[in-house]
Amino acid sequence: MSNILERFKLTGQVAIVTGSGRGIGAATAIALADAGADVVVTARTVEQLEDTAEQIRLRGSKALVVACDILDQQQRENLLAKTIEHFGRLDILVNNVGGSGAIKPTLMTTEDELEACFKLNTTTAFSMSRLCAPAMVKTAGTGAIINISSVGGHIAQSGFLSYGVGKAAMNFMTLNLAQDFAPKVRVNAISVGSTLTDALKGVMNEELELKMVKQVPMNRLGQPEDVAACALFLASPAASYITGEIFGVNGGITVPPMAMPRSDFSL
Repeated sequence: MSNILERFKLTGQVAIVTGSGRGIGAATAIALADAGADVVVTARTVEQLEDTAEQIRLRGSKALVVACDILDQQQRENLLAKTIEHFGRLDILVNNVGGSGAIKPTLMTTEDELEACFKLNTTTAFSMSRLCAPAMVKTAGTGAIINISSVGGHIAQSGFLSYGVGKAAMNFMTLNLAQDFAPKVRVNAISVGSTLTDALKGVMNEELELKMVKQVPMNRLGQPEDVAACALFLASPAASYITGEIFGVNGGITVPPMAMPRSDFSL
């Protein structure tokens, strides 16, 4: 038996990580580079991507910066085309882009807000997967897709209907794609818990952090690198017999991470 650590290497492989300018996306792109992959970093704002790209290059891997609004089909197609033109192959796709949209009671949530959140979290990941899977098989023979989901997809919480529906749909889409794309392309997801990304830091204060930590059995909030480590495993040959799974990187949380107002029927 060869050294087991060899199975975690991604030497010669190429990855696309969406939303990789900061947070979980940036940490994942850098982790894949640590394992030897060349990485296409992409987000709407190029300025956010330059630091991630520099970190990748410092690790001896190649980085390609492509500005892309993942909500736009033509830009998604252009992202893949530039990847293949530059690197000649694609092995890994990390669908990291997502968001909570409007966090508010259901009676205040509009149909447009629900549909927009679904599109951001699920439709874009579906479109990227449908685009990239054939390219993986054609250029590399196999591939791996990792969807960045959330505990919000399986822990019900007031105020998070749009986000919960989007992530729950992403989870079930993961299971279906895994069946559909096997055995050539593996598809898994990561159910992320309360993680100190820039988005969360923007609303975080000491009181809120203490309340959130109290809900987490591991007694701390997650770091982007916690998620990145799981993504690296799922992308690597070490996970070659794993598909159709939702991996929890959430500190063991089983309850809503924060209290939100319920719908008020007196209005």
